[in-house]
Amino acid sequence: MNRAVIPRGRLLLLFVLFFFICCGLGYPSLNRVDWRKAPGGLADVQIYAALVTSPPVPDPSDHTQFRVLVPYLAKPIYRVALNHIGTWDPIMFALLVVNAIFVAATAVVLVIVVNRQLGSYSIALGSALIYLLNFAVPNLRLVGMIDAGEAFFLMLLVCSLSVDMYWTLPVWGIIGATAKESFVPFLVSFTLTWWLCARKTLRKPASASAWMIASWAAALASLIAVQWRITGVCQSPIRFGLSLHHNSAYVLHFIASLGDRNLWYIFFWLLPLSLLRLKRLPFDWRIATAAACVTAFAMDTYYGGPPGAIGRALFSVAGPLLSASVALLLFTGVGSESRNESSRTIAAG
Repeated sequence: MNRAVIPRGRLLLLFVLFFFICCGLGYPSLNRVDWRKAPGGLADVQIYAALVTSPPVPDPSDHTQFRVLVPYLAKPIYRVALNHIGTWDPIMFALLVVNAIFVAATAVVLVIVVNRQLGSYSIALGSALIYLLNFAVPNLRLVGMIDAGEAFFLMLLVCSLSVDMYWTLPVWGIIGATAKESFVPFLVSFTLTWWLCARKTLRKPASASAWMIASWAAALASLIAVQWRITGVCQSPIRFGLSLHHNSAYVLHFIASLGDRNLWYIFFWLLPLSLLRLKRLPFDWRIATAAACVTAFAMDTYYGGPPGAIGRALFSVAGPLLSASVALLLFTGVGSESRNESSRTIAAG
């Protein structure tokens, strides 16, 4: 397998390209559509937009105010843009820039991971483009929401685990927890499942497990610190988790989630096409993603999330893997170069 490292200059070029693609996909939020007035799940945009211009209101029962990473990064951009961008909305512009950076960075990390795993730059690039063209990116990632930050750090988990850079996990845990509280259970389920699948092949399984546990503790500490900083209350993770329980009709909500149109807009072509080549991707990545998806459904059923919430969460977790599988399907047997790359991939698998 050819695991040639992609030159940094090319990665930088890809990031710039992906960033401007994202800016184009999210352009309607600047002066054509005000997502803050949209019904349903996009009502959260009002909260994140308010965090850009003013400090959060101390309220331990409002968990959305603890998702500070994207709004706080948008603050300086908003201040610079204010009164300098014509008819564009400066708040939505700031959120779009930050979210575009995170989505573009996620796509670049996906290119790095797929190129390393499959030894094919063309399939890696195809994975990123398929990811960017999914319904979730222009309609859920680039409209003033904060899921792009969580998705980026989930992709960094995949990258760190695939190259045995376990010492970085606590760093991702600390920052990822400030993007969205659901990152913490995703971190636990994803890394634990990955370790269980890969432990027999690890050079230092004890060291890997130590860094993994440290990342859990770091993420929990980060979440507690953010809550204390905003509300002045030091709340335990268990108490915080119990406060999120707003649903008792578990089965009915689960069925309703499966029928959510946002979920099907995202996965109606992505999931079936990806199943045709999914087995050719690393086993530990597949199983860890499946475990995180189960975690997403469990949290959504427990919390009783609004329409669209489960689709956003599942795309954050599984979108990169499924996009890579679809790219592998599309490039198999197309041209001599793709046939040769696919042969190497199959032989290596």
